[in-house]
Amino acid sequence: MKQISILVPKGAILGSIEGPRLVFTEVNALLRRMGKPALFHVQLVGLEAATSVCGGRYTVATDAVLTEVAKTDLVIIPAVDGDPEQALENNRALLPWIVQQYQSGAEVASLCLGAFLLAATGLITGRQCTTHWAAANDFRRLFPEVELREDRLITDEHGIYSSGGAFSYLNLVLYLIEKYASREMAVICAKVFQIDIERVSQSAFVVFNGQKEHEDEPIKKAQAYIEANYQEKITVDQLASMLALGRRNLERRFKKATSNSVVEYIQRVKMEVAKNSLESTRENVNEVMYHVGYTDPKAFRLTFKRVTGLSPKQYRSKYSRESVGRA
Repeated sequence: MKQISILVPKGAILGSIEGPRLVFTEVNALLRRMGKPALFHVQLVGLEAATSVCGGRYTVATDAVLTEVAKTDLVIIPAVDGDPEQALENNRALLPWIVQQYQSGAEVASLCLGAFLLAATGLITGRQCTTHWAAANDFRRLFPEVELREDRLITDEHGIYSSGGAFSYLNLVLYLIEKYASREMAVICAKVFQIDIERVSQSAFVVFNGQKEHEDEPIKKAQAYIEANYQEKITVDQLASMLALGRRNLERRFKKATSNSVVEYIQRVKMEVAKNSLESTRENVNEVMYHVGYTDPKAFRLTFKRVTGLSPKQYRSKYSRESVGRA
């Protein structure tokens, strides 16, 4: 039987504790109804017998404290609430135990903002990870040595997993069920809990707000210019001339400050405006394309799909306010 330890960090988000517990225990119930033995032993594990979560609104009673769990097979790190740096300080005592379990053969999975605790262990230095897209700038600032992939719904590397934002942790739980049990069981759970098992990206949900929490004033001016003139064809040389910087110096400083190249930043700003137009106006795709400064339909569609994971038509079908109203 596979031992699953769901951590209960201080200030955790309750749903990311209870959600995995429910799904894994449902697998056991389904197996019993099939006349098969249970597959998982699920425990809530914390620093204390009772832990305050959700800003003190709830208290979770744990099944065991860390010192009582010598060996486990899977450690799940739920999302934490509030300021991520404060959450790290409040839960540093969890980190050595997570490292010890991984070094003893356990796998580790972080859910949403649980990625901050995972990264603080040092286990994913030089490796990939995902988290909620809204926390990407903070994550990169605190953990520049981790390769953040905020477009990804799930990462899987060397027995360490992570999931994207909010309820996408359910997709990671299904992924683990498919690995530990079977594809059939994962599909059954997807139906029981009504989870879209085929989702592979959180790109369509990302709202791009350029990283401006830096002190490089010329780069802030470049960002402001790009955002105010997204309809124009802006070039790197044009920005470099405007700021009286060499092209290579601008590109180096821009990447360091924003985690995007200049070209990537221009594209992300244009695509964010295009997304808003597709959501809220009746402009056709070509009109939206021209509005954000593109003249080549193929280039526009390719860039839009690379950024959002959807074609412009698919995006409008999913997120147009008119479509929602008709539904």
